[in-house]
Amino acid sequence: MTPRDSLRAAIRYSRPVLMGREHDYVRDALDQGHLSSNGPFTHRCQSWLAARLSVSPVYLTHSATAALELAALLIGIGPGDEVVLPAFTFVSCANAIALRGATPVFVDIRADTLNVDPDQLAGAITPRTRAIVAVHYAGVPCDMAPVMALAGQHQLIVIEDAAQALMSSYRGKPAGTLGHLGVFSFHDTKNVISGEGGAIVMNDARFTARAEIAYRYGTDRGAFDRGERKHYEWIDLGSSFASNEITAAVLLAQLERAEDITQARHAMWARYHSAFAPLEAAGIARRPVIPEDVQHNAHLYYLLLRDQDSRDRFIAAMRADGISAPFHFVPLDDSPGGRRYARAHGALPNTHAAAARLVRLPLWFGMEPVQDRVIDTVLGLLKS
Repeated sequence: MTPRDSLRAAIRYSRPVLMGREHDYVRDALDQGHLSSNGPFTHRCQSWLAARLSVSPVYLTHSATAALELAALLIGIGPGDEVVLPAFTFVSCANAIALRGATPVFVDIRADTLNVDPDQLAGAITPRTRAIVAVHYAGVPCDMAPVMALAGQHQLIVIEDAAQALMSSYRGKPAGTLGHLGVFSFHDTKNVISGEGGAIVMNDARFTARAEIAYRYGTDRGAFDRGERKHYEWIDLGSSFASNEITAAVLLAQLERAEDITQARHAMWARYHSAFAPLEAAGIARRPVIPEDVQHNAHLYYLLLRDQDSRDRFIAAMRADGISAPFHFVPLDDSPGGRRYARAHGALPNTHAAAARLVRLPLWFGMEPVQDRVIDTVLGLLKS
């Protein structure tokens, strides 16, 4: 394939890229003879995250979904309880709540950042509310100050869904460390990847002791490993939440290059943002909004088109040119599961408007050679 041919090849929306040491680390994990959880690579990843985020403890999980389910277990929610969260998010947030027998209560998002609207949160709180899930959409942290103030006023727990937000910050503090519990994802659509994988961080000492037990199947295996018990036994509810060493080995290679990954993605994000300014000026498309007190991680770049018909035709035209540019979340309140297991607080107009109009553009480490093609195609389609 010639360089010219490669530029005309299909462009994926997301592409997992190896950063250089993944093969060596996986080989090391195989050679050391420890492939299950809580091995050397797991500990190295947890140490990296703890140092980067200035929190402890950190537990590596087999997915962000598992981390959310562990968070719900630690909070102790159950039948009759309610947890408030945006409807514009991935289903794992709602599943973690519904699996405990509690009710997800969906609220609207802000029209600018597409993050949860604190004013809508306030109206959705009832005597049954136990927690709030704050989702940092596109790696842009939501306005956590009013969220935490509201939680303090009502004695609620805040779970930060920072699945998309590693290396982002709010008012100088890392995303995922602002609430009582924080969750990250390393799925291969994220910036830093391990195929599958996630992590949960404890920002409130109330959950530390129970987290160690729940993370280890509900046993006191951690105390046994430290020589504090002659044997370990079932203590509390728990499950198999931990990651394995192969996944951790891949993740460590990625974490070690997290700064490089973030820098490269920011450069590509900025190129998109500059190129599409004329579209916004002409009222054709709206670009992402980044608040001044936020540092985002360039997780994704999206455009909001005029309406759903325009968006759908644009996606089809991009596909015809070999470029994957997908929509994103279907609002959870408008799904069969949402109607069965949850309820919505109000009509959620911003959620439904964003879901109908949003399109995501390809953005992955190493795509610089083909980014001009994406930009030219977008401009050509939307200007016409």
